[in-house]
Amino acid sequence: MSISRETGPGRRQPVRRLIQLFVGLTLFGVSMGLMLRAGLGLEPWSVLNQGISRHTGLSIGTVTIVSGALILLLWIPLRQRPGLGTVANVVILGLVMDATLAWMPQLHSLAARIPLLAGAVLLNGAATGLYISADFGPGPRDGLMTGLHLRTGRPVRLVRTCIEVTVLVTGFLLGGSVGVGTVVYALAIGPLAQFFLRRFALADRPAKPSPVVARGGASPEHAILPE
Repeated sequence: MSISRETGPGRRQPVRRLIQLFVGLTLFGVSMGLMLRAGLGLEPWSVLNQGISRHTGLSIGTVTIVSGALILLLWIPLRQRPGLGTVANVVILGLVMDATLAWMPQLHSLAARIPLLAGAVLLNGAATGLYISADFGPGPRDGLMTGLHLRTGRPVRLVRTCIEVTVLVTGFLLGGSVGVGTVVYALAIGPLAQFFLRRFALADRPAKPSPVVARGGASPEHAILPE
């Protein structure tokens, strides 16, 4: 969902926006860790990071941080500008993900893993609404997508699909977990993110459809793809 950048009461709520940013990113990292513990499949970027983790011996959280930083280098030729939310995204997600994995034991019962997956996806949607509404800049992977869209002129939907399919296939070949959780996430995250974006939007900034969440066409440069 696109968040406008006009001045107004919402722009004069830095404390609320900072809280939304950091709470949202923290919950996002928790949800990623819970999805991994559910063991039923991950979203595309986590599939890739898990595959890299298995080949390097680094924790998946560390790989998430390193890959996010490397992706930022691709912003340079795309002329994308990072914000506070961009830097926070790179650092917080990986740290919180590793902390969640250290705290949450491995589950073996399918009766426990299925609700854990459902809760993780729901939490991810809520976290997405929180940190996007804060409007402190896109995450590194989001900026890559919107930057390619702006530079190539290709539709956001096509760019996003190409990136995620490439990431998913590469991650799978490296040993990342692909399963029913991957499909559930792909189908549910758009509607969930749109719902929570409306819930957490600042009062003076009405919710508008974006090319990322609603597959619309306005303001793609300000859209944020859930990671």
